[in-house]
Amino acid sequence: MQAQIEEFLRFVVVEKGYSSHTVSAYRNDLTQFLSYLAGEGVFSWQDVGRERIRSHVLYLKQRGYAPSTVGRKVAAVKSFFHFLVADGVLGDDPTVLVDSPSVDRHLPHPLSLEEVARLLAEPARSNTPKGLRDRALLELMYATGMRASEVIQLDVGAVDLKDETVRCLGKGNRERILPIHERARGALETYLESGRPRLLHGRRETALFVNRRGYPLTRQGLWLIVKEYATAVGIEQDVTPHTLRHSFATHMLDGGAGLRELQQLLGHTNISSTQIYTKVSTRRKREAYDKAHPRA
Repeated sequence: MQAQIEEFLRFVVVEKGYSSHTVSAYRNDLTQFLSYLAGEGVFSWQDVGRERIRSHVLYLKQRGYAPSTVGRKVAAVKSFFHFLVADGVLGDDPTVLVDSPSVDRHLPHPLSLEEVARLLAEPARSNTPKGLRDRALLELMYATGMRASEVIQLDVGAVDLKDETVRCLGKGNRERILPIHERARGALETYLESGRPRLLHGRRETALFVNRRGYPLTRQGLWLIVKEYATAVGIEQDVTPHTLRHSFATHMLDGGAGLRELQQLLGHTNISSTQIYTKVSTRRKREAYDKAHPRA
């Protein structure tokens, strides 16, 4: 059971872009939940039902935790079971009908345009196979706003350089065709012609992005690549693959993109997930106003 928790924590770092503080809170909350289950004689996630979840909520309340703390702990458990279902470990989610106190949703923290420019320029300083791959990888992520899991699942056939599009398979196996700009297309073309063949070392592989041994890039590998370049260019905030998705969404809205169009590009089933970026865009405009206006 602990192994699934560790896999989930890696997932929220790479896929969701959560901060080290949030991940630490998730670890503590899930470890506490695991200890509670052990005390109840439950040693398999398949044996955790809805009533067991509800009894855990009652246990937390009886221990005197504040409603906001209970809400956070239950939210962690809910997120974890969503992950187990999505990952195929469980067929049904026992937390679906379990209520919990509301928890404030933190706004994403995108990079500035200048920070994105520095980040994308760094791998272009090298013409090694790795440099060509990383340039294409970062350019594509910022050009499309794809999730980390979507990027590493891409096959070579998903890219259409002529039409400047990429075919992406998102959550629920929903496919979407995403446009890419000229710079991203050029980076991908160079990688496919000069970088990827040298990384393969003669291996036959369909994955678009491969590691130095010619095997498909993993979530952890992608996370390390982004971290490497963010550190190299001196970006102080915690940068993950999901940070590029946040940056893409915020910059698209800043540039005049419509909310419905952005929803389709991001692959959100519910527009409320997309609307959070309007709050980020408004916050950034307010910060710029307060900084620039002579009477602010």
